[in-house]
Amino acid sequence: MKPTVAPFPAARLRRTRVSPAIRGLVRENTLTTDDLIWPVFVRDGEGIEEPVSSMPGVLRRSVDKIAEAACEAQALGIPAICLFPYTDASLKTEDCAEAWNPDNLCNRAIRAIKQVPPDIAVMTDVALDPYNINGHDGYVVNGEILNDETIEALVKMTLAQAEAGADIIGPSDMMDGRIGAMRSALEAAGHRNVSILSYSAKYASGYYGPFRDAVGASGALQGDKKTYQMDPGNSDEAMRLIERDLREGADMVMVKPGIAYLDICYRVKSTFGTPTFAYQVSGEYAMIQAAAQNGWIDGEKVMLESLMAFKRAGCDGVLTYFAPETARILNG
Repeated sequence: MKPTVAPFPAARLRRTRVSPAIRGLVRENTLTTDDLIWPVFVRDGEGIEEPVSSMPGVLRRSVDKIAEAACEAQALGIPAICLFPYTDASLKTEDCAEAWNPDNLCNRAIRAIKQVPPDIAVMTDVALDPYNINGHDGYVVNGEILNDETIEALVKMTLAQAEAGADIIGPSDMMDGRIGAMRSALEAAGHRNVSILSYSAKYASGYYGPFRDAVGASGALQGDKKTYQMDPGNSDEAMRLIERDLREGADMVMVKPGIAYLDICYRVKSTFGTPTFAYQVSGEYAMIQAAAQNGWIDGEKVMLESLMAFKRAGCDGVLTYFAPETARILNG
């Protein structure tokens, strides 16, 4: 419906901007701590908090420190934390068997968090790249990333994470048919209440570089991921992927990266009305931090403005490395 506006001076649109109180009354979108999922990196060892050089302010934490971070998140009102493992190179293999080891880094971290603040939701990443000697999200044979064989491995990984206590499974692999296979396996194993937040529209983006540093995948990656991640020029394809994942049993869907793909976020929410999330990825985070550290922008203002953009585009929440800082500001 086209909005009707009276002619000036009957309509002075600045009237509703005249004070903080009135601006608050008419604000269309609001950012709260309930909108935040905090991605964290877990590494081996004990008592370790190791800076990620390409992501200022982000740490790789040992399992005990991950449990402390979960307590911090809960105290700040952040509802969910998402785990990404920094796997030792000696554990990366062609068969990626460490991915479903019940005692791998991710599964140990899940159990550690569940022993401390039981009210926080634990989300996991499902893809083979942290465990793959080739750095790819799936099995590689003669340069081809195999779809169906990869799904079998991802299902085993999913079940291991669910057994460890994961609340939300986050498949980021972009293999065809993986959501249906995961949902069927979870149901059969009795994990009926485990949610799937699918990376349904994950683009082959240049924004992922710092993340690959953080999980130790940069040096391992051979080639690129363009045969399974999306072409940045495509939008209609994202709608087909979202619809398929919802039909296969995804409870929530995600667009990745974030700011450069707000049009996709808007289309997804407008078309399907399903819980829609975006990932403000490492490159987006690093650019804001770098510009702020050089004094070129007001880092806090740009951080909050970038997160509000996701809400305005229709997102129900955002995975962001800014989650703790944002929560502290929102909590006053």
